[in-house]
Amino acid sequence: MKILITGGAGFIASHIADEYINLGHEVFILDNLSTGFEGNINSKATFINLDICDKSLTELFEVQKFDVVNHHAAQMDVRKSVADPTFDANTNIIGTINLLQNAVKTGVKKFIFSSTGGAVYGEQEYFPADEQHPTSPLSPYGISKLTVEKYLFFYNKQYGLNYSILRYANIYGPRQNPFGEAGVIAIFTSKLLAGEQPIINGEGTQTRDYVFVKDVVNANVKVLKDEIPDIMNVGTGIETNVNEIFNTLNKIINNGQVEKHGPSAPGEQLRSVITSDKFYKRFNWKPTTKLTDGLRETVIFFESKLVK
Repeated sequence: MKILITGGAGFIASHIADEYINLGHEVFILDNLSTGFEGNINSKATFINLDICDKSLTELFEVQKFDVVNHHAAQMDVRKSVADPTFDANTNIIGTINLLQNAVKTGVKKFIFSSTGGAVYGEQEYFPADEQHPTSPLSPYGISKLTVEKYLFFYNKQYGLNYSILRYANIYGPRQNPFGEAGVIAIFTSKLLAGEQPIINGEGTQTRDYVFVKDVVNANVKVLKDEIPDIMNVGTGIETNVNEIFNTLNKIINNGQVEKHGPSAPGEQLRSVITSDKFYKRFNWKPTTKLTDGLRETVIFFESKLVK
């Protein structure tokens, strides 16, 4: 199949591109490199340096006639979405509509969308959250992701565009960017390897559902040929608090740091965990990477970057 992957120079989507190429698909990567890196791009992919809001996408779609769009390009900084909701909406909503319009005009068969479990559900009413959990996003970022989900429902009913919406838990692993609004694992790992002191927000008892990037890649492979439009969680169903993450990384890296706590982050969600039972029942998919093993692989990646 001919597949367009947006955000393919970034953390998650670059791994997906690698696997799609390994499976023999023809992969095109669309990325404006605002947060992605050319070094993440598979040499066997065709790279297009372009923004998803650019009107010239029409020509690209008309010429290439993609079979599948895997959409990971996004403004993903929650804090930036609060500070500048217009920018967030322009990228995450208007940019996606640009893709969708071109998809239906050129006969794209499948649209895979990376949504978010934590930000879409907001403060959870029960744990773990399934796909029927109320959606009460607390940030413009979460609102924009949920809005795109609604647009996909519309494009399916109006034009017959097939879709898979994947609501991700907290993804970690090699290639994650430790700067800006990055995951705590990438931030802690980079600081510990540099001999710096990571600061834990508040008491460190806030929990997240940490899923390894390779398991997420496998989920994106599973839905590639799925013909049933659906929304599905992609996570482990296991809560891990920030103190546990710090202490495990500290043992792996072994440079003698101790826990150091700072002020709580304003508005930070205290608990977030999702269940992927629906995905498992449909595709026999479940995460296979234990947290400790994934953390070790992540540390090895960051160490290799330090050597270079």
